[in-house]
Amino acid sequence: MTNQFGSQPFAFNKDLGAPVLATEKDFTQTNSQGQSVVPLTQEQKYLFDTQGWVVLPNLLEADELEAMTAFITQLHKEPQSIPAYKRSPLGGPTQELADHPAILGFLNEFVYMPYTDGANGPTLANENCYGYRLEMSAHRYVEAGPNDFGPHNGNGEMRLPGDQHLYRCFPGKANAGLVRVLWELAPVVKDRGGTLFISGSHKAAFRAPESAWDPSSSLWESYECPAGSALIFTEGVTHSAATSWDADHPRISVLMSYNTVGGRWHHWDPDPQLVAEMPAKRQTLFRPIYTDNNFVV
Repeated sequence: MTNQFGSQPFAFNKDLGAPVLATEKDFTQTNSQGQSVVPLTQEQKYLFDTQGWVVLPNLLEADELEAMTAFITQLHKEPQSIPAYKRSPLGGPTQELADHPAILGFLNEFVYMPYTDGANGPTLANENCYGYRLEMSAHRYVEAGPNDFGPHNGNGEMRLPGDQHLYRCFPGKANAGLVRVLWELAPVVKDRGGTLFISGSHKAAFRAPESAWDPSSSLWESYECPAGSALIFTEGVTHSAATSWDADHPRISVLMSYNTVGGRWHHWDPDPQLVAEMPAKRQTLFRPIYTDNNFVV
């Protein structure tokens, strides 16, 4: 069963095997700027579930892209020209990527789980707060030249409790654990430097073969996309930087990492002054890490 904002989870709540039953009111339906969440299409959900990654193309308008590219270039080349507390992708116009409507549609589906206290209490998300956290943000500015090829992760269904690099699925619902959203602010040409993936490895039951250490192996897949697209992948899938960035323009990108409100992997926090200046709903992306009653009304 599916509502507009996320699939109905076929799962147990914490008390006596009661099912998790969610309706639209249990999902955040707008972002901090009042824009409606954009749900994933059935094809996008299927691609992400089977591949472990998906590209959402053309999400930014030309004026947004221009301002964001200029800010990341300044952040990379002239950080001292930016107030210290704003020296991150959250310190300029790229902050709006943190709760972009299309990304919220993905997070509602693959990261958020509408748990309650088992006694008809509120779920972890509503129109005042999100059901997930933004636990790390960084930027990438890569000139043409070699990169470090370093395959890692995979086998997400076999992770032990406490390891956020997981992937859990059963008929009609999946949870992607720690999720990366890589906003490509410059075009990416296939096989010329984009992130590499071994599709489906987030569900692998076997150790990767030796050929996984060969970047020319047919195991590896990449993508292409226009500027202003978002690459989303679960940390449970095997991935790596390509061996080089081979284009006549730099790779300019913004990385956002998301997790459940009760989980954390990175030792990172945004500057408190920066968070205090954000819209109230966006601030809930940085609330404390626990599950019990961790919501805003």
